[in-house]
Amino acid sequence: MASTVRNGVPILEQTLAMLAVLERQPDGTSIRELIAELGLPRSTVYRILNTLLAHNYVRRTADGVFSLGPRIASLASRVRTDTGYDLAELALPVLNRLRDVTGEPAKLSVRDGDRARVIAAVLGRHEYSLSPSTGTSYPLHAGAASKMILAYLPQAELEAQLAAPLTRYTPKTLIEPDRLRADLARIRRQNFAQDLGEHNITVHAMAAPVFDGAGKFLAAVSIPFLVGKDAAERDRMKAGIIAAAAELTSAIPKL
Repeated sequence: MASTVRNGVPILEQTLAMLAVLERQPDGTSIRELIAELGLPRSTVYRILNTLLAHNYVRRTADGVFSLGPRIASLASRVRTDTGYDLAELALPVLNRLRDVTGEPAKLSVRDGDRARVIAAVLGRHEYSLSPSTGTSYPLHAGAASKMILAYLPQAELEAQLAAPLTRYTPKTLIEPDRLRADLARIRRQNFAQDLGEHNITVHAMAAPVFDGAGKFLAAVSIPFLVGKDAAERDRMKAGIIAAAAELTSAIPKL
């Protein structure tokens, strides 16, 4: 792989390229796929992976699947904005209360380029609850928090996102621009988004928006959960997430 930065360091660029590939594959990828994607010799890929594994920037499952490791999440959780406050820190007590009300995990996501990135997350109380982690990123067109972020993009940026090829992750994924526009318009009207298996067919989610003191969209609070919740449970979670988003909005300092 040739250097893409003048006076750059090739091995660092190769490492960053590898991390970018892993970022796009939150469920993990094999070393064969990494070699094909990066166009690097197998020995180089192995050396980079071994170094990242040793420092917990990457993890490996028993069946040889590589994904981003806990050190990445730790770094992401410490990124501060130029707003004068730490949004993730403000969100954690709100997310904990939402988890206590619903029993489900809760997370806060923001836009990171063409991805939705989790900047704060708490685990659920149920034995089989999902385990969202800080630093994980998702495509903007699939998922409750992702679509909430997409819905509040400036019009020109939204159209650019819709003009790009969209991946269909499950039969529920909306990849047709007109259908997605209609869904996003409904999300803006209702200030509520739901995912009925768009990114993972066994996972549903709900999301609500967080705004700053000037009414500008900041982030999405969401609850991911396994399919099978009855109507009463879903209504309770919807009320909880809307209340949590409003609470966090009220906690944002008025600058």
